[in-house]
Amino acid sequence: MIDTIIFDFGDIFINLDKQGTISGLQKLGLKEWNADLDRLNLLFETGDISYDDFIGGFQKQLPNASIEEILEAWNAVLADFPSYRLDFLKELSKKYRLFLLSNTDSIHIATFEKKSGVPFYTDFYNCFEKVHFSFEIRKRKPNANSFQHLIDDHNLIPEQTLFVDDKKENTDSAATLGFHVWNLQVGQEDVVDLYNKGIL
Repeated sequence: MIDTIIFDFGDIFINLDKQGTISGLQKLGLKEWNADLDRLNLLFETGDISYDDFIGGFQKQLPNASIEEILEAWNAVLADFPSYRLDFLKELSKKYRLFLLSNTDSIHIATFEKKSGVPFYTDFYNCFEKVHFSFEIRKRKPNANSFQHLIDDHNLIPEQTLFVDDKKENTDSAATLGFHVWNLQVGQEDVVDLYNKGIL
């Protein structure tokens, strides 16, 4: 009997345009996404480097770009958040314990909050018993310690918990800990299809 659901954020609730960021950085002179930027991103997502170090890392590779231009490209990944998904979540929150577990950084979350406005993001966060962002908990999926953090913090029983994420490595990792999982296929499925999946 599932009584708890942990959701990912990007491409589950908020739509992402990953190509938007790559295109934006290329316009600023980036040849291709590389290992240095990958490392920079991972460190920023776990809160292990500061905002200044993160921006500085991009400035090294994009010497002619302003901070504003870098931020604009970085935030281009964030697309729309359809309100019908929030309506669905509100209904779900009446029946289940809900948690958010997202690999994200402080810039993206601040931008989401600014773009969506206080009433919307407050309604969204209030659907969850707790919101866990990787840059705050200093752990990221698919590492088992990110899931263990929620298990320990909230006394979760994995066998009674569903984890929903669009990345297979994340749902695979959660499954090894005993969670029920739904690896949502972006573009083919929507989080509001949850009941139709027969998982709950």
